[in-house]
Amino acid sequence: MLPLLLVSMDVSVLYFAIPFIGRDLAPSATQQLWILDVYGFVLAGLLITMGALGDRIGRRKLLLLGAAAFGAASVAAAYARTPEMLITVRALLGIGGATLMPSTLALIRNLFRDAGQRAKAITAWTAVMTAGISLGPVLSGVLLEHFWWGSVFLINLPAMLLLLVLAPFLLPEFKGSAAGPFDVPSAVLSLAAVLPVIHGIKELAKNGAQLTPFLSIAAGLAVGAFFVRRQRTLAHPMVDLALLRRRMFGGAVLANVVAMFGTVGFAVFFTQYLQSVRGMSPLTSALWSLVPSAAVLVLAPAGAALAARTDRAYVMTGGFVLAATGFLWLTGVRTDSPLWYVLTGCSLYVGGIVVAMTLANEMALGAAPPEQAGSAAAVVESGTEFGGALGMAVLGSIGAAVYTRGMAGTEPAAVRETLGGALATAPQLPPHRAESLLATARDAFTGGLNWAALGSAVVMLTAAALVCTLLRTRRTTPSEVRRGSEPAGGEATVGTAGVV
Repeated sequence: MLPLLLVSMDVSVLYFAIPFIGRDLAPSATQQLWILDVYGFVLAGLLITMGALGDRIGRRKLLLLGAAAFGAASVAAAYARTPEMLITVRALLGIGGATLMPSTLALIRNLFRDAGQRAKAITAWTAVMTAGISLGPVLSGVLLEHFWWGSVFLINLPAMLLLLVLAPFLLPEFKGSAAGPFDVPSAVLSLAAVLPVIHGIKELAKNGAQLTPFLSIAAGLAVGAFFVRRQRTLAHPMVDLALLRRRMFGGAVLANVVAMFGTVGFAVFFTQYLQSVRGMSPLTSALWSLVPSAAVLVLAPAGAALAARTDRAYVMTGGFVLAATGFLWLTGVRTDSPLWYVLTGCSLYVGGIVVAMTLANEMALGAAPPEQAGSAAAVVESGTEFGGALGMAVLGSIGAAVYTRGMAGTEPAAVRETLGGALATAPQLPPHRAESLLATARDAFTGGLNWAALGSAVVMLTAAALVCTLLRTRRTTPSEVRRGSEPAGGEATVGTAGVV
């Protein structure tokens, strides 16, 4: 649980640190987006690769190598002096994180032989991963209240040192049964397929329809097609394509991607709204950001209870509809909106997404044959990280584009790129001009938040329609749940004991 918690926290730990990084390193709008999302991109692109590598060299060994690399990259990130250096080191952190996540889940499956215990362990694994994403901004706010922004990276060191010391004694070594050499070209192709697509999407959202972003997306898709073709010809592929073609598994993975798209993609707007628009301190913002988590304590058990009585596809559909309602609520947020109004909208979308995401994870693992559980978990993890990274890229780019249009004609140029640039410039201006600039910048940022919320609502409603159409199936009987059996064909749903 320890490395998984830190890896998931690093997805969101920079949310409150971005204004401080903006003042210190002065990144452009594009560089700021890359600082936020390159970690998730690299992590998502390498999860399947690292899962296959762990099967060959040993999962504990890969875990320890990844912990050492993650710790070293954390130190480098803490003392980065340029935006380019921070982006590079964040990419290295993504490489280290990719070695940790598949190793943790693979070791859990090996350690727990009993099906019931293993289900509870995987549930705990999922809970820790989602908790890490929520705790990242809180930890960031607490540290930034007392230290400089680099401290959000240095907090990783004690945990990684503890892991390096204790893991050789507490964790046995396991290797998979996969034979054959490690396919390096597939590893390169998996990463080369992700980055150009995400870069093109970001540029389209920021600059509108231009030739270069379309070429970038086309290049990434072409590499992805070549990756898929190569997997079909390999005796021991990194991805079992037959598993992805199974309706229940592929649909559940897609639902999980959409859930993380909204969860991670919109969180950056919420935290910056509290800190940069409403003027809260990092610690105060972090504490208020915990309020939407209270909705999870109510809605997650309610979702589990409903899933025990009806088709869980309907419960997932309801979760996505509730999330869409929360996002539509947030399209009405203004710079002077009451705080309760903002928190209510966030609570609705967070609660709905968690209901859908936990059931999607359970459905995906239940639809996979036991002998393919390892590759299934790697695909689920990849989808989770890719969805979060894609959400930050797309929604962040929408927000940046709306902000830039709202600040058209203002001077200097830095204030037209990010709200952080406006906040840094305002103290250098006469009081009346500074007040006008900040009011315009905050209105522009809030407008970007509104449009990002609208885009999220459309995505959630689309996911609800797809889930209701594709994932409906018969429920397992109580006797099947007790025996841990599955209906024929792998089109199974598993028991509800593992729902958080």
